[in-house]
Amino acid sequence: MEIKVHTRNLNLTPRLESYIDKKVERLDRYLNNITEANLELRKEGRTEQPIAQLTIRNERGLIFRVEDKKQADIYAAIDTVVDKMYRQLRRHKDKRRRNKKGGSRWSEVDAAAFAIPEEEEAPSPTEEEVAEAQVVRRKSIILAPMLEDEALEQFDMLGHDFFVFLNGETGNVNVLYKREDGNYGLLNAEQS
Repeated sequence: MEIKVHTRNLNLTPRLESYIDKKVERLDRYLNNITEANLELRKEGRTEQPIAQLTIRNERGLIFRVEDKKQADIYAAIDTVVDKMYRQLRRHKDKRRRNKKGGSRWSEVDAAAFAIPEEEEAPSPTEEEVAEAQVVRRKSIILAPMLEDEALEQFDMLGHDFFVFLNGETGNVNVLYKREDGNYGLLNAEQS
C-alpha cells in the first residue's frame, strides 16, 4: 500500500510520519488489496483546528473516505479517521456478506428513482455571482467500470452530493446524485 500524506499549515515531522504509517498500515487487515491511502492533514481558522481526511482505494477501484474536524490535536484526529475508516470497512464487508446470502439490497430500488427530471431548472446566477465564482479545488478521478448497485454503494460510503463512475454495462460515464425527495438520480453522459 502506498501512503501519501498532504499537509497544509502543518509541519510533517518524522515522528508524525512514522505515527501515520503505523496507524494507516493496519487498515490492510480489514480490506485486502489496498493500493493507495491518501491522508490530508491541515489546520484551519484562527484556532488552528486540526482536520484529517483519509481516502483509500483498492485494486477494484472502490473508494472509501472519512474526515474528522472535531479533535483538539492532530494525533487524535488521525486516530479518529483511522477508527472511522475501520468501521466503514467493516460495514462494507458485512453488507457484501449479507448481499451474497440474500441478494442485492439495491434490487428493490424503483426505476423511477433514477429518472432524470425533464424540466427542472436551477435558478440562474446573477452576473455578480458569475464574476465572483471560481474553481477553488481540482481533483482527478479514476473511472473504474462498475454496475449501478456498486456505484450506489460507493456513493453512500463517500458521503458526497454526487458520484461519477464508468457504467460497466453501457460503457458510458454516469453521474449519480441524491434528489431532494430522498431518491437517486442518474445522469448518463453520451457523445453527440
